[in-house]
This record gives sequence, C-alpha cells and structure tokens, in this order.
Amino acid sequence: MSEKIKFEKGSGNVFKDLELPDAGELYLKAKLGFAVFQIIEDRKLTQTEAAKILGVEKSAISQLKKGKFNHYNVEQLLMFLNRLNRDVEIRITPSEDREGQQRVVTI
Repeated sequence: MSEKIKFEKGSGNVFKDLELPDAGELYLKAKLGFAVFQIIEDRKLTQTEAAKILGVEKSAISQLKKGKFNHYNVEQLLMFLNRLNRDVEIRITPSEDREGQQRVVTI
C-alpha cells in the first residue's frame, strides 16, 4: 500500500515560506544575484575578469559564487547586470486583490 504524502504548496518565495523578515527583498536579491552568477559562469569569466568588469574586489566574486547575495543591495546587483551588458526593466502592474510581490524574469 502506498502512504499518502502530506505536502504544502509553497508561495514561490522560500524566504516568505520560512517567515523571514524582509522576505521580498531577500527573494529579489537571490534572483538578481543568481542572474549575475549565471552570466559570469556562462561567459566562463575568471574571478579576476569578472571583478574587473563589475568594478569590485576579486573576493566579492567569490561571495557571489557562494550565493552570498545578502552582501549586496538591490541597486548594486542591478548595476552588476548593467555592467554585464544586460538591460534591466522595472515594470509595475496591479496585483488585483492581493499584496503585490516582486518577480525577476530573465530572458
């Protein structure tokens, strides 16, 4: 016999599900930081090359690669994306009958 597995559907934001303060900002930083990390990986940039492009110390690239996005504010992460030749659009839309949320969609 198979046993029923209980599960709870997540909100899509693990930080919110864990009831962490500033969950929206943490989620946004994680999404932006991962996008920066992914571009660095896709381009096969060394830490030295990435640091030069982003205008940061080499140790900052190590922090990004370790997923320590909380070391940066949203504005810095957006600037990193711009320096990696990415346009960033901010679109504001109605959220109907719920509290608004932040999303990052990469193309």
